[in-house]
Amino acid sequence: MSIEQEFPPPMVLAFAASDPTGGAGIQADLLTVASLGCHPLSVITALTVQDTAGVEAVMAVDAGWVADQARALLEDMPVAAFKLGLLGSVEVIAAIAEIVSDYPDVPLVFDPVLASGRGDQLADEGMVDAMIDLLLPRATIITPNSMEARRLVLEEDADGDEGDESDAGDSPTLAECARRLINAGAEHVLITGTHENTPKVVNTLYGPRGRMREDAWARLPGSYHGSGCTLASAIAANLANGFEIESAVRDAQEYTWRALAAGFRPGMGQYLPDRLFWAREEAYRDD
Repeated sequence: MSIEQEFPPPMVLAFAASDPTGGAGIQADLLTVASLGCHPLSVITALTVQDTAGVEAVMAVDAGWVADQARALLEDMPVAAFKLGLLGSVEVIAAIAEIVSDYPDVPLVFDPVLASGRGDQLADEGMVDAMIDLLLPRATIITPNSMEARRLVLEEDADGDEGDESDAGDSPTLAECARRLINAGAEHVLITGTHENTPKVVNTLYGPRGRMREDAWARLPGSYHGSGCTLASAIAANLANGFEIESAVRDAQEYTWRALAAGFRPGMGQYLPDRLFWAREEAYRDD
């Protein structure tokens, strides 16, 4: 016998590519969102050939199919947050931008996936331009790592949208990257420091008035597949659950760090986060 809930859990709609390993992509989004008490909805933007070592090929889904997937869901169920990951093509980016513009009150978390952990390029210049022009102005928060933040800003400079000629050839600071991304339309920017040469991983949240909070986390041994997807999805779930932005970001970081700390290496490449670590911890305590 089934018991119908009077109020369904908050629903998070993720737009992302399929990752057959379950480490990143839409599979990571679904696991994370469900783990944090929300119901995951999914729109597939691309198919990938990959393993835990890297991405071999990406095939974008037709933009019309992406739009149809999303519209069918949105016309049927209330969505409490959007999460965007790997998007596949300029046409897909444009289709998603048009869809989310119809829901201005729904928070949008954008993880700009530009390359795999191995360095495989997953977004060309045209896609980066489309992200800046079409998605940043709609983003409640964008969650680039430091390399992605610099690439987004340098791409924007190359298009002549912003930048000072006196800075030509210089690598912008992360604070400057955040300022420019906010000027380009993002409401908040969380820049993660995994790729920086620092004793701890330092993640910094910026808003319209500058730095809002900075969190330092112990560096974990090994290399992880899907950490960025996990963090962005966790923020989306927290926003869907009614958290304010700072609390959503802080709790999402803790969840992600614990998932990474409990990670496992199922293949010959990177470790995968254990997004259900809490369930295994509870089972261990019960034993």
